[in-house]
Amino acid sequence: MNKQATGTTGVSASGAERLRVCEIFHSIQGEADAVGWPTVFVRLTGCPLRCVWCDTEYSFQGGEWRDIDDLVADVGAFDTRHVCVTGGEPLAQKRCLLLLQRLCGAGHEVSLETSGALDVSGVDPRVRKVMDLKAPGSGEAARNLWSNLDHLQAHDQIKIVIADREDYEWARAAVREHALEQRCMVLFSPVHGKLAPRQLAEWILEDRLPVRLQMQMHKQLWGDAPGH
Repeated sequence: MNKQATGTTGVSASGAERLRVCEIFHSIQGEADAVGWPTVFVRLTGCPLRCVWCDTEYSFQGGEWRDIDDLVADVGAFDTRHVCVTGGEPLAQKRCLLLLQRLCGAGHEVSLETSGALDVSGVDPRVRKVMDLKAPGSGEAARNLWSNLDHLQAHDQIKIVIADREDYEWARAAVREHALEQRCMVLFSPVHGKLAPRQLAEWILEDRLPVRLQMQMHKQLWGDAPGH
């Protein structure tokens, strides 16, 4: 393959628009409001954040440049309605917005998993954004782009991953200060293997928070194996 075809411009020798893709796989959605649905995952390469509990560090580098039209065709070959574009941080590649638009245009139910550190205002309104707010335990709380809250719709979701009591209290304060539940669904998720889900459930019940507890179903099924 020639040098131009493997470069970093995001445009192939033929002029086709491309994305660097870590993996594409068919699995069960383990999180958010589409939990349990068979889903095609498109995991894009790269992320500007380094959350200490990240479970997809293998997506930070490598991958393969793929034409966006070919990606949409590959997704369609799975004959599955639900599609999740994830990372890493998929919005770190600007052409992710084009991929989302074309997947929606192909008739898919599309979700985007994003860190909340990059601007979401350009995301196709048909896409269900699952946007993180980073708690202190992530090591990246300073990266939260709070203006993103103004670009959320009712079908979107805010996810806060919680490692300990300090994270929980931070998340509780964020819910109350920003009335997050009035914007969209709010998900509290325990860091797998660090905070017991039962403990997080008891805190939520004690404070009567208007949030939804979620556990990562895919980890219950397959553990930390990539491709799930």
